[in-house]
Amino acid sequence: MKGNDTLLLHLFYTLLLFLGVRSSSSAGNGSNDVTNRKEVYIVYMGAADSTDASFRNDHAQVLNSVLRRNENALVRNYKHGFSGFAARLSKKEATSIAQKPGVVSVFPGPVLKLHTTRSWDFLKYQTQVKIDTKPNAVSKSSSVIGILDTGIWPEAASFSDKGMGPVPSRWKGTCMKSQDFYSSNCNRKLIGARYYADPNDSGDNTARDSNGHGTHVAGTAAGVMVTNASYYGVATGCAKGGSPESRLAVYRVCSNFGCRGSSILAAFDDAIADGVDLLSVSLGASTGFRPDLTSDPISLGAFHAMEHGILVVCSAGNDGPSSYTLVNDAPWILTVAASTIDRNFLSNIVLGDNKIIKGKAINLSPLSNSPKYPLIYGESAKANSTSLVEARQCRPNSLDGNKVKGKIVVCDDKNDKYSTRKKVATVKAVGGIGLVHITDQNEAIASNYGDFPATVISSKDGVTILQYINSTSNPVATILATTSVLDYKPAPLVPNFSSRGPSSLSSNILKPDIAAPGVNILAAWIGNGTEVVPKGKKPSLYKIISGTSMACPHVSGLASSVKTRNPAWSASSIKSAIMTSAIQSNNLKAPITTESGSVATPYDYGAGEMTTSEPLQPGLVYETSSVDYLNFLCYIGFNVTTVKVISKTVPRNFNCPKDLSSDHISNINYPSIAINFSGKRAVNLSRTVTNVGEDDETVYSPIVDAPSGVHVTLTPNKLRFTKSSKKLSYRVIFSSTLTSLKEDLFGSITWSNGKYMVRSPFVLTK
Repeated sequence: MKGNDTLLLHLFYTLLLFLGVRSSSSAGNGSNDVTNRKEVYIVYMGAADSTDASFRNDHAQVLNSVLRRNENALVRNYKHGFSGFAARLSKKEATSIAQKPGVVSVFPGPVLKLHTTRSWDFLKYQTQVKIDTKPNAVSKSSSVIGILDTGIWPEAASFSDKGMGPVPSRWKGTCMKSQDFYSSNCNRKLIGARYYADPNDSGDNTARDSNGHGTHVAGTAAGVMVTNASYYGVATGCAKGGSPESRLAVYRVCSNFGCRGSSILAAFDDAIADGVDLLSVSLGASTGFRPDLTSDPISLGAFHAMEHGILVVCSAGNDGPSSYTLVNDAPWILTVAASTIDRNFLSNIVLGDNKIIKGKAINLSPLSNSPKYPLIYGESAKANSTSLVEARQCRPNSLDGNKVKGKIVVCDDKNDKYSTRKKVATVKAVGGIGLVHITDQNEAIASNYGDFPATVISSKDGVTILQYINSTSNPVATILATTSVLDYKPAPLVPNFSSRGPSSLSSNILKPDIAAPGVNILAAWIGNGTEVVPKGKKPSLYKIISGTSMACPHVSGLASSVKTRNPAWSASSIKSAIMTSAIQSNNLKAPITTESGSVATPYDYGAGEMTTSEPLQPGLVYETSSVDYLNFLCYIGFNVTTVKVISKTVPRNFNCPKDLSSDHISNINYPSIAINFSGKRAVNLSRTVTNVGEDDETVYSPIVDAPSGVHVTLTPNKLRFTKSSKKLSYRVIFSSTLTSLKEDLFGSITWSNGKYMVRSPFVLTK
């Protein structure tokens, strides 16, 4: 989902939450009803280390200790990757359970939201060095990508299994049947499909996608090659996913009511047992309703997936461009921001004087190419009951139908918060036949208006169109149907909607981790024609949409290819390979910028824009160990007893470090570096790299890009790898002559042996 749609969804859930609080607090006899009202709570009990039977007994004992006899409150058990359950409880019962031994946290099941083909070709063109991309001979089986989303449309051509080998014998998943989904809908490509019954929507119990989001995500990550794909002839080309050879397992955790936390945790639990290699999660909390670590189903599920060697890739969110807006920022998650590609969609305006004004939109305009349709400024079509400002902005009920009918309306923005889509609705309602929206908001996105002629132009071009209207007594124009423009420059850039760092969880971990294409991405769609279909057309089997939801599966597909080529690599090695091989320049060979034109920083794009071939052979990797993550839990405030309940991989002699300063988070062996430099003259930390290149004997030298006033010292200043020394550590000292930092400063440390460039961005926070 793109920025405006995501904002509306956010406001909708905010309203639901507000109404729920109001109704529960005002009903009956005050606070007593709030205490006794039942809702689904998640009871999280940490690591799984028992048998199924003992789990059920443990869960039943905890649950029955607060329930009346014979009361059936259980919604589901978690028993594979971690221990716990979801149950209908009152606030009083939940509070009581939270005090029980072995219970880490109890929290209401949150409702999260979705973060919603040229892109792979564009990424290929951006590559810096030639890498042999043929998989190693040792890799006999393709990777399995698990998709947590709205389900899948299994008949889509992107999920054909033609030419694929048998399902991997290690796969333990299933294809859940329902009224509209059969075991035959799974194949050698789509090898697993699960759904999770929504207690509020009995008609939604199927793995079939009724939204389209999950199908689009799955196709972007691992769709097979399909020729002549397009959206009603727009963006025609070959549709393909990042890892066409990978298998797919879908977990439908989202219904028409959102994505329930209890279902999300259940999907993580099942995916761990099923045997997925990585998980792609294009959903998360809103910035304003971000849960803490022990009440965030994505962070908890991802932690246990990490313990089982599964890489979890998540979208950063669509609440940018303000700082501290990203979500899914736990260090064991690969957090993905969005970027643009070098394809643009133009829907131009032709004026009566034959001037052509560039407009950006996706529409299937049925208008003639000749400028013969009356053109009117919204202000000139003012209804009697409204103001000039409201009419100029084409706000609801602001236009006079007698003045607008049969005309193209020009609407101005001027700080108006109403979306183009709302202005389209206003113009259509009073008989207008087209809309030109003058705005500088969301310039990176070409929004889809179906077969209604609507387009968006800049304020600079708006001056030209208004001058034309004022120059003649009979202004006319036309809006042309969309055309695709390739090799658009500059690209990539970071769109406004993409959520930004720093991380609210810890400023000592640099987030987001990476950026990937997430603007106007074409991929598979549902085939039941639930949307308005242009006259004379069949429902499109592909759709163009935007969001970090679309960026996330680009990285998931890449990660799956890296896993297939290097099956023995850990999740953190794959993450490191993707991050350290990222680029920071666009197709003009200039620094990547944001939509507003400023030079992008790691808070915008993490390590940079993903590349497609370099991560397959990155040279060196930073392996983040489970002990690193356990220390992180200690540093953010968990005691050793709780850490040992949460994790199944705690070494027997593990204790939290004596010095629990959060500054020590910077010492975790992460591929990027973030340091709280406030009040310090120098900071000393270390990193360890593993040689995964083909040369056992090789020497890496550093290249340091440091901001003015900052000195970076590396010890040793060369990394000499041999057959017997695959892992080497180095220390880095950041020092400064500055008395204080006025703003956060960015730089990078790159190790190179002449063939590989292994880059780590760093930030010094004020």
